[in-house]
Amino acid sequence: MSLKFVTFNIRCDYGQDGSNNFCFRQPLILAELARQQPDIVAFQEVLPHVAAWLKASLPDYYLIGCPRSATLSDEQVPVAFKKERFNLLQMETFWLSPQPYEPGSRYAVQSTCPRVCTAALFQDLSCGQIFRVLNLHLDHEGSPARELGLRQVLQYLKTVPLLPQAPVLLAGDFNAQPDSPELRLLQQNPDFLNLTEGIGITFHSFSPADPPCSIDYIFLKQGSTAARAGSAALYSPKQLYCSHVSKWETEVDGVWLSDHYPICAELDWQA
Repeated sequence: MSLKFVTFNIRCDYGQDGSNNFCFRQPLILAELARQQPDIVAFQEVLPHVAAWLKASLPDYYLIGCPRSATLSDEQVPVAFKKERFNLLQMETFWLSPQPYEPGSRYAVQSTCPRVCTAALFQDLSCGQIFRVLNLHLDHEGSPARELGLRQVLQYLKTVPLLPQAPVLLAGDFNAQPDSPELRLLQQNPDFLNLTEGIGITFHSFSPADPPCSIDYIFLKQGSTAARAGSAALYSPKQLYCSHVSKWETEVDGVWLSDHYPICAELDWQA
């Protein structure tokens, strides 16, 4: 059974987008999700009231995540997953900062916006396989902050204690072009495969007046058959293969799903 995985910056709802305000995009978003039937969606820019709307509007999914501010009342990067297909084994939010478990913390070179990563470990009940999802939204202002955030995520994956050999899907809005120094951390890492390579523009900004760019990604890290010392050695993961990647480019009368194109990867477990 294929696994349909999507990264989707849903665009924060501050009422600033005229005919593309969130209230006008809501029906389009629900219709697209119903038509596409993704198994897992890594969302970005989800405000608390939008998270509540997603939970109420998607009864077949669980939505997990934590707001990024010190008061836990701001944007989050939640992960939605189908209730009947997946068992959630572990979930946590950590801040991209020197104090990863201090809400609202950030790097000194960063913008005023804290940044978080939602990390979840799933079991695919259709086949019993286990895999990890990391969803993040990197800093929008500075390359050094984005590089620090990515280095932190890579270090997290090296030290995660529970089933470190599981495959990883690392996705989100990285706010970085493919040739940027921070993206080279992943592009030149042989463990990570960029499933979105060649996908083209992912951010269109609702307007041709702003330069379009490619800043949304899905990376795949295959599982390892060698368990780290001290970790569970009984689980030997199968490989994940990507059969197709696409953008959701739905637009109706000038109304888009978001200022980003959702990116969908269709994956299959090794037979």
